[in-house]
Parts: sequence; structure tokens; C-alpha cells
Amino acid sequence: MSGIATSPLMRRADWNRLDAAERAQLLRRPAQRTSAVTTTAVAAIIDEVRDNGDAALRAFALRFDGVALDELRVGADELRAAGGDLSVELRQAIDEAAARIALFHEAGMSSAYAIDTAPGVRCERVLRPIRRVGLYVPAGSAPLPSTALMLGVPAHLAGCPEVVLCTPPRRDGTADPAVLYAAQRCGIDRIFKVGGAQAIAAMAFGTDSVSRCDKLFGPGNAYVTEAKRQVAMSQDGPAIDMPAGPSEVLVIADGGANAAFVAADLLSQAEHGPDSQVVLLSDDDGLLDAVAIELSRQVETLPRAAIALQALAASCAIRVDSIEQALQVSNEYAPEHLILAVREARRWLPQVQAAGSVFLGDWAPEALGDYCSGTNHVLPTSGAARFSGGLNVASFQIAITVQEVQPQGIEAIGPCAVELARAEGLDAHLQAVALRLQAVAA
Repeated sequence: MSGIATSPLMRRADWNRLDAAERAQLLRRPAQRTSAVTTTAVAAIIDEVRDNGDAALRAFALRFDGVALDELRVGADELRAAGGDLSVELRQAIDEAAARIALFHEAGMSSAYAIDTAPGVRCERVLRPIRRVGLYVPAGSAPLPSTALMLGVPAHLAGCPEVVLCTPPRRDGTADPAVLYAAQRCGIDRIFKVGGAQAIAAMAFGTDSVSRCDKLFGPGNAYVTEAKRQVAMSQDGPAIDMPAGPSEVLVIADGGANAAFVAADLLSQAEHGPDSQVVLLSDDDGLLDAVAIELSRQVETLPRAAIALQALAASCAIRVDSIEQALQVSNEYAPEHLILAVREARRWLPQVQAAGSVFLGDWAPEALGDYCSGTNHVLPTSGAARFSGGLNVASFQIAITVQEVQPQGIEAIGPCAVELARAEGLDAHLQAVALRLQAVAA
């Protein structure tokens, strides 16, 4: 590609020297492949859990987590002890984050409404919580109490009567205390020490211990993601929140941006995994040069440097002619996270048409959204921000429409329905209305 050069960490490109095919290739996300081995293994795990229930969950805990569990459910004593196992500072941080997440999500809750669309015709929308929801909180390289909050807070606000949470056990047979404390902060006490694809299967189809759920939420590795896909495709399976692709961030930075901040934001996403993608767009060569230097300096200090370097190798820094052009590129890419490290950042917000979550200005790192600003960190990836938004209270609710019709209402709108039914050749539809019109006339 004539407009692309390589650097030690990220590809560097000039957007206006690339043709359409080269631009598309530059922004192509790392390939997401689910191997046949993974698909087959997950299907076998799901079948085993459906056939053998709790016995299968215990066997998988021994096989995958290296622990023999007598009880799958976290007991009352372990729940009570969780807070005491944490530092005061961590408890306070979880409490503060939960309060802000609740404040934000409560403000955006949908409302029921009713309106008379004609005299004698009242139409309504009522909201009901999903009766049984299953939350999955991973604990691979690190426990994720923030995910327990991001899932648990909106479930609590929605009023879901039954909330089940699964999280992998530790080697000593306990669940991570930070996850337990965060879950209790959301009013959740049905917590099970079950991880991986087997947790998804248990919540999807139920066992003697784990209740069957109507909808499943939460991120996970390739096995968890594949399990969510498979159970959602089952004839009697649950719904799922969204397919969880690799994490991604796109940063638009002008010449006034702080290069160290920009580099840190890029690395905060790159360290998630080798298939994460970070993109930098700028109209300033000096800023692009400075960020490249900062990336090289900062990555050396990271414990997860090897992972970040793999992600950076599949990422790019792009020179554009203007911030306006950068936003056009961003809208085509539709990033999970978008950082506007530009002067007068809010002025550019109306031009953002597709993004999971937007961070305005130099003082809004994406990491705040991951933890404690109040917005949800479960967001659309892989370009799904073109048509979908992040998790919210409505994700845990069902909207039901209601119609109440009086005799004068059937008189008012019945002829409209009759005419449309006649045009569509649906005589039974026509008759259902016509009989009522005749009864009213009589």
C-alpha cells in the first residue's frame, strides 16, 4: 500500500493517499475465528450439562478449574465474609462505582405511557422485568467486579425477580470476594461457582442447583462466546445480550492533545488481548510522532506488554486532513469506544453518528467508562455500533403494548381496519372487525 508505512509498534498511514480497497483493509478488524475444535468442544460441554446437570458442573470444575466442589452455590458464610476480605479502599471504590452507575442508568430508564389514538381507543406500553436473568462474570487473568456492577445494577433497577450470577471458582474453592461484594451491592445472592461454557449451559437450560434463565448477559473468552451463540440458537434456548467481540478504541487527536494521555488510552485497550484493536486518527504529524514515542516508552512498563504489543501490531495510526474527516472515518468504523482528544470536544459531538461510548476531551480516559463514570461498559463491538447501543436497564425489560377499545372506538377505527384487511385479502381479519361494527350499529 503506497500510503502505509510500518513502525516498531503500529502501522502508519496517510488516509488521503489510499484507495478505497486500501482504506477498507487498513480498518479491517483482526479476524475473529471460532475454530471447529472450539465449536465441537462447546457443543459437547452443553450436551453434558443438559444431560447430567450438577454432576457435570462439578466434573468440569475439577477438570478446568482444578477444584473439587461440594456445593456449587456460594454459601451465606462466604457471602458475609467477602467484604471483610477486601481492603477498605476497594470496598469504597465498589460502593462509589455502584452508586454512579445506578445514578446514570436510573436517569435513562424507559417509561410506560398511554395515549388515546382515537375517541374510545386507548393504546399503552407497559414495562415488565425479564423474570429470570443470568449474569456471567469472568475471572480469567483477573477477577472483574466491575462487570458484576455493570450487569447487576441495571438488572436491579429493572426489578428482575430472579437474578443468577455465575463466576469461576478459585483454586481454593471460593469465589473472588470482590465479585461477591459487588454482586451483593446489586442485591444478588444467588451466586454459583461455575465458569466457562458450562456456566452458560447451566443458566440456559437449568440444573438442580442453577435456575434456567430467560436471557443471559456478560462477556467471556472464545468458549463462553461460542456457548452463548449456541444456546441462543437452540429451539428452547435463552436470548443473549450481544455477541462479545474483542475490545477496541478509536482516538481522534489534534495537535493540542497530550501525547502521553493518548498513548496510555491506546495501551489500555491493547492490553485486553492480542485481538484487541486500537486506531489513532490525527491531522497533526507532530502528534502522531509524539504518540509513537510514548507508546514505545510506556509499553515497556506494562506487565501485559507482550499482549499489548500483539494488539498494536494489528492496529494503525492514520494521518487525515482534518478532524471533520477523522469523524467521517470513525463513523464508518463505528468503534466500541471513541475518544475525542480535541479542542472544544463537545462541539464535534453532533458529528458522531456511530459509536458505543464517547469520551470528550483530554480528561476523559476510556478507563473511567470501564469502571466508575456511570455509563455501562458492555458495548457493541465489531462495527455493531452502526445499529446498536450498549447495555442499559431496558435490556432487562420487556415492553408490552396494550389496546383497550370502547364501542365508539370500534366505530372510529374499524372501517380503516376493514379496508386494509380487504386490500390484503385476509377475510377473517375483516370479519373480526365487521362483526363488531355490525353489533355496535345494532
